[in-house]
Amino acid sequence: MSLPAEAQEALVNFAQARGWEQRARLLMQWGERLEPLGEADKVEANRVHGCESLVWLVAQQHQGQWRFKAASDARLLRGLLALLLVRVQGMTRTELAGLDLREWFTQLGLERQLSPSRSNGLHAVLMRMAELATSC
Repeated sequence: MSLPAEAQEALVNFAQARGWEQRARLLMQWGERLEPLGEADKVEANRVHGCESLVWLVAQQHQGQWRFKAASDARLLRGLLALLLVRVQGMTRTELAGLDLREWFTQLGLERQLSPSRSNGLHAVLMRMAELATSC
């Protein structure tokens, strides 16, 4: 499956970054791209459990493909969520279930910055996406 244009853009941006400081700055910039969630979406039913920080996730299906919006109270996590979202937008339920999250962040050069708790949190977000896609 080919990568969405925004995911390809992320790969190019992060490949050009030199060192963690530049990658951290890029992460913050990507986090600012997240479409804001309204207060009505920041409810317990949309909260992702398994994250140390507060994370909310909403999903919509359009012609068999999934579109997600997410928000977090943590700046670095917002960037990681933005990078996850550009990778999964438009995927089918089956594609979501088969996504190798670690491989995606390895391609971005961010795998060493994923602490076990962040990695577990992102995995919880991906599992919640797959859950939402399965239940609808």
